[in-house]
Amino acid sequence: MKTIDYIPTSKIQRATKLVQTGAKVGVNYLKYYGEKMVNSELNRDKLNINNAEDIYDGLKSLKGSALKVAQMLSMDKSFLPQAYVEKFSLSQFSVPPLSAPLVLKTFKNNFGKSPYEIFDSFNANSVNAASIGQVHKAEKNGKILAVKIQYPGVANSISSDLSLVKPIAIRMFNLQGKDSDKYFKEVEDKLIEETNYLLELNQSQEVVKACEKIENIIFPQYYPEYSSEKIITMDWMNGIHLSEFTAINKNSEIANKLGQALWDFYMYQIHILKKVHADPHPGNFLVNDNNQLIALDFGCMKKIPIDFYVPYFELIDKKVINNPKLFKEKLFELEILRSDDSKEEVEYFTTMFFDLMYLFTLPFQEENFDFSNPEFFGDIAKLGERFAKDTNIRKMNGNRGSKHFIYMNRTFFGLYNLMYDLKASIIVNQYQKYHTN
Repeated sequence: MKTIDYIPTSKIQRATKLVQTGAKVGVNYLKYYGEKMVNSELNRDKLNINNAEDIYDGLKSLKGSALKVAQMLSMDKSFLPQAYVEKFSLSQFSVPPLSAPLVLKTFKNNFGKSPYEIFDSFNANSVNAASIGQVHKAEKNGKILAVKIQYPGVANSISSDLSLVKPIAIRMFNLQGKDSDKYFKEVEDKLIEETNYLLELNQSQEVVKACEKIENIIFPQYYPEYSSEKIITMDWMNGIHLSEFTAINKNSEIANKLGQALWDFYMYQIHILKKVHADPHPGNFLVNDNNQLIALDFGCMKKIPIDFYVPYFELIDKKVINNPKLFKEKLFELEILRSDDSKEEVEYFTTMFFDLMYLFTLPFQEENFDFSNPEFFGDIAKLGERFAKDTNIRKMNGNRGSKHFIYMNRTFFGLYNLMYDLKASIIVNQYQKYHTN
């Protein structure tokens, strides 16, 4: 893969790149409408392919939060055209890496020493590149290590990047209408956290210590002595990405084992730790030769405040969701309904969120749930399409709910997609066996 010798770091340079990308998209639309005049039956498939390629090509050269937006968008398999999903999915673990000279310069600038002064051996060519950093293979005292190096300028450009790609983020989180700033600030704060590798180091060690007892999931060991604010070093873990595994796996028993481990891992974090790995995409999970799941990259962790956790998960209870009075009370607690709502708005959003929560809580209504059921995901896709076409959301100020919905909903959406890819059947509350008071 072609390497990158330079990343634009100034606001003007990055803005110019995004404007150029926007111009290419504009030209694609002109071509499409021109061809549409000649052929009225022309669909948008070619337009989507061209736009996805031009947008991704523009973002991958910027890296950082701009590319992270593409990564997050790629999880929306039910809402985005397939062309965007396929192209943006590359941002999860396969983007053009920094060149070897730039890697060595970046490492020394951040660690004060060359990697060759620290490790017994170091491969300056990246083995894995994503949105915020790239991974290199190293060796120290007989141990094979993975060294993640953050791209230069990423942390300093987050706020300006997000202001430039805000229209994309607004589309991604469906933030039409007023009061969207609190949601956008939540995204910005989380991205800033992801650039602090010392924070990620601490979070990683905490998660590993708490979750290593869960069966069939393993974690790397982390090395603070070889880490800094922009560099993090951990064990090298052998395996293939989860998306590669699901593409070739035909064994339902193995799929169920991995799916159970993944589900238990997430339920344990959410219900016991009240803090969750909020970036569940295939690039963050490997499967090894022993058919064990390997969890990586704990830069994006979402704390779940108790005053949000309680009403959020009370909506799982059939006694609550099927009781109009109790259900409405929870919607007010979660800021979905507001005291200044009209009668029409109360009725509209109550119905809307009942349909949403009824569907998304189905996996919690039984002792076992089969994520290979295409009807469940077909209904999710239909619901997404319905909301996307519903103009009332904008008219009624559709920015509803606590800011904590942003990452909690994306956690569940990403988890459900991974479970569907695995075609796993699981025991819903098995995670409880790992909890000891």
